[in-house]
Amino acid sequence: MKRFHVHVSVENVAQSLAFYSALFGCQPAVVKDDYAKWMLDDPRVNFAISARGAAVGVDHLGIQVDSDEELAALERQLAAADVAMLTQTGTACCYAESDKHWVSDPAGIAWEAYHTLSSVPTFNGAEAVAKASACCAPLKPEPVKLETKPRIRLGECAPGSGCC
Repeated sequence: MKRFHVHVSVENVAQSLAFYSALFGCQPAVVKDDYAKWMLDDPRVNFAISARGAAVGVDHLGIQVDSDEELAALERQLAAADVAMLTQTGTACCYAESDKHWVSDPAGIAWEAYHTLSSVPTFNGAEAVAKASACCAPLKPEPVKLETKPRIRLGECAPGSGCC
């Protein structure tokens, strides 16, 4: 079963924890000094926040799946969109190890399709991590006119980040 994913960069995790816990009517499933995640069932959303030095606001959107088969189906759907795709296998990001496919929509919003395999003890699987972004989403392209095919530039992780 699929779950919609929203990741928001915030200035202060503690303040945001209080706000989103009140909004959702529950405490997060994961809480760290720089990160929190709510796994909501109504609506079915994986909502995450982090304070990692990225611009405040929506960091990326995604669809989380429960199986390799669902991820393969999403990969085919993304391929049909005819945009550049970055595939990552067994990557550590946001206190989890996952298989992922990243794309950017025509407006430059990063989207990830992913299957979480396990948890990891640090934000990106390494003790020393650069605070370059909430996660290592592909670089966002310049906005394009909708009648033209987007030119997506997929980015690398921040140097030394070991990020997804």
